[in-house]
Amino acid sequence: MKMEQVEVPTPPMLAPISAKEQNCAANVFSCSFSVREKKLICVTSGNSHLGSCIVKELLSHGYLVRVTIQHQEDFEDMKDLMGEEALNLLESVVVTKMSDLQSLCDAFRGCHAVFHTSSFIDPHGISGYSEQMVFLETEVARSVVEACAKTAYVKRCIFTSSLVASIWRNQNTDRIIDESCWSSEEFCRENKLWLALGKTKAEKVAWMKAKELKVNLVTVCPGLLMAPTFPNAIPYLKGGQKMLEQGCLAIAEVKKVAKGHVKVYEGMDHGASGRYFCFDEVVRRVEEAIELENGLKMPGFLLGGRHVGAVQDEEIPIKISNSKLSALLDIASQRLSCNTCN
Repeated sequence: MKMEQVEVPTPPMLAPISAKEQNCAANVFSCSFSVREKKLICVTSGNSHLGSCIVKELLSHGYLVRVTIQHQEDFEDMKDLMGEEALNLLESVVVTKMSDLQSLCDAFRGCHAVFHTSSFIDPHGISGYSEQMVFLETEVARSVVEACAKTAYVKRCIFTSSLVASIWRNQNTDRIIDESCWSSEEFCRENKLWLALGKTKAEKVAWMKAKELKVNLVTVCPGLLMAPTFPNAIPYLKGGQKMLEQGCLAIAEVKKVAKGHVKVYEGMDHGASGRYFCFDEVVRRVEEAIELENGLKMPGFLLGGRHVGAVQDEEIPIKISNSKLSALLDIASQRLSCNTCN
């Protein structure tokens, strides 16, 4: 199947940019192209908030980046999110059918790593997340890992999952939720937690196929993504009041999540592996929950008009940990300091 490419304004970006053009454009991000030997990276769904932020973060590190979108018309959404300066630094933008294995293979050809950020995009927050999307999410995850295995040059897959793939359990427990925990598919199905079910099944399939096909996979599991004009938090926050009560309503600023993805990818050079929870803070107080509701224009969604906890200023104990990613970031910072000194 021939891979479609998007027509873009001049200067053209559908052909690889030269080293000279890279050096000229690098000033946009104040990055050094002493790293010009770095490999080509493919990011799926560049018209998502997270996808576009990962692209810009990779560009700022000096990587060559190829972006996939699913429809020609998605290019305008991506342009709005990314800006023309970043667009003109891309190696290429390709229209890719996420459910088609050959289309994915074509998109990944020549890339050292794939950042799979999303199986489908609802940029205007209209459709939400339905039961039918669970199957789609799972099948795309399977196809992405298979395409990584079939594309000879691809060495790594950085797969975006979600905290909701870990927090929904059949029974209450005092155990801190970490990367070893998985949401109960039965519980998610019974409570119609479709996003959690989709993310859980998709990530499990990705790990199964990666082991079978010997793909070097890591997964990043963000909390509720926060970004200006972020369209629709309802799928993630279904069951949000219970998350709040159980001390696992975690939020994550989308640019920081993008940085986390890139740090995990670079950390793979030094043994980074497995799953990584990624979030900035856990909502612990009623006033924080109210602030979140108001910011999302969803008053009463989390609290339902009643207080959580015995008194309003009581802090809810945190029951989820991101210590694994924190440790990786600390080590990366120390390594950068050592390299700077040398």
